[in-house]
Amino acid sequence: MDWRILIIGFSIILAIMVDVRTTANSNDTWDEKIREKKARLVKKLKKDLRKLKKQEGAVKLVGGENGGHEGNVEILHDGKWGSVCDDEWDYLEANVVCRQLGFDGAIKPTANGHFGQARSEIFPIRFNRYFSKEIKKRRYWMDNVYCDGSEDELSKCRFDGWGASDCEGGEAAGVICDQQQQEAEDGVRERSKAGRKPEKRRIKDIHQQGVAIRLAGGRVHSEGRVEVKLGHSDWGVICGDGWSLFEAAVVCRQLGLGYASDAVQTNFFGGEKTPMAISGVQCRGNESSLTDCLHDKLLDCPGPVENVGSVVCLRDMPDLVFDHIELMRTAHLEDRQLYWLQCAMEENCVASQAYKIQKESENWHLETRRLLRFTARILNAGTADFRPSVPKHLWEWHMCHMHYHSMEVFATFDVLDLNGTRLAEGHKASFCLEDNQCLPGVEARYKCANYGDQGISVNCSDIYRHNIDCQWVDISELRPGEYIFKVGVNPELKVGEMSFDNNAAICRLLYTESFATVHSCVMGRP
Repeated sequence: MDWRILIIGFSIILAIMVDVRTTANSNDTWDEKIREKKARLVKKLKKDLRKLKKQEGAVKLVGGENGGHEGNVEILHDGKWGSVCDDEWDYLEANVVCRQLGFDGAIKPTANGHFGQARSEIFPIRFNRYFSKEIKKRRYWMDNVYCDGSEDELSKCRFDGWGASDCEGGEAAGVICDQQQQEAEDGVRERSKAGRKPEKRRIKDIHQQGVAIRLAGGRVHSEGRVEVKLGHSDWGVICGDGWSLFEAAVVCRQLGLGYASDAVQTNFFGGEKTPMAISGVQCRGNESSLTDCLHDKLLDCPGPVENVGSVVCLRDMPDLVFDHIELMRTAHLEDRQLYWLQCAMEENCVASQAYKIQKESENWHLETRRLLRFTARILNAGTADFRPSVPKHLWEWHMCHMHYHSMEVFATFDVLDLNGTRLAEGHKASFCLEDNQCLPGVEARYKCANYGDQGISVNCSDIYRHNIDCQWVDISELRPGEYIFKVGVNPELKVGEMSFDNNAAICRLLYTESFATVHSCVMGRP
């Protein structure tokens, strides 16, 4: 039973009762019966709505501390709640979730366990009749979710399949929904206001008596939980809420330990019994000291007690550089029938409109899509090989390219208007990482063929040429004009690098009905 039908039916019944009340003889007994009947109907409606919340595909938000409009997203499947992975997660998916929950839309999608790690569940493992063990396991129901924005439920979006995920605890997707809307509660409509975000200030502006920093609990001196000492207070840990490689990079730099290889929100290095010192730390990544970063003026740490900011630092790291010259040289248009894009459609390489055409038209395969093709050439200019974050046994076989992809989202292709608003549905490309071209004297080590090891060696480039399937952006619904075209690699920061400032090319795109040219590229962050 659809909740909309319930509400419409309830409104009709109320209207009938009001009409009866105005035409009938107004005596106390009749009024009392109407009130009792109305109360029973309201009670039944609330009961039906509670049942709907427990139906397949229902969603809820957990971990938010400023109200029910924010939190990590959980979805109900097979009678059990599970998390949603933040791979592919953006405003389109966040808007679907917020509308499903009755809000007007999303203010912001969140990632990297912004409201705490994905909740774990205890699973009993029995080895024999005498010995058993309980383990904690994260349940991710959805991964690589693609919504076109028109869906009324998250479960109607495309995704990899129930329970098919390789995500870890710190990759929970979340939302902050727009609360500026009319809400009905106990028959009274009230205007609710969006909760304010905690005010942020620079650490050194608040704690002027000095701030000390150290790592503790690590197996070696270059890893561990981050502890800070504010003035004369005791050592305390940092809340892992929003903790990323940018904050970790500043910590490693300040301590003279090199670069950030990993930023984790975990109690693996201990610290759950140590008092929380600061929360909401936010750095650009190029600061020389953590005290130059922002933090919550008032301590506010959502999520469980094991939500502790920790780092792993290394001296040698990769550093990917995207070749914007090759992008400008090779960009061109191609019109191609959907018949020739069927394999690419299975890998979500075309815009959502193509999938609608496929459902609605018998001759969908004759429809033409306009593709902006280009070559992506990525050089590793660092001091260590770039290796995928996913272990080899979790790599995915891709029919279009006939090899395994070791990173689900290695690159993003987006078309934006001149104000920075995304227009064409950007394509999120998974790559097979290999050494296609190396500098003189450097031997290629990584190959995709025959389930080989994947990566990009130092001073070698991985090249995805413009004639390969999915090496494009579907701009069929885009009107001719001038736009911004952005291509970024390692956009989710799943692998640490020396710097992320050269991972993206931000260019101007001139698009007419007959041709397109990409020009005036500058380097930036993905």
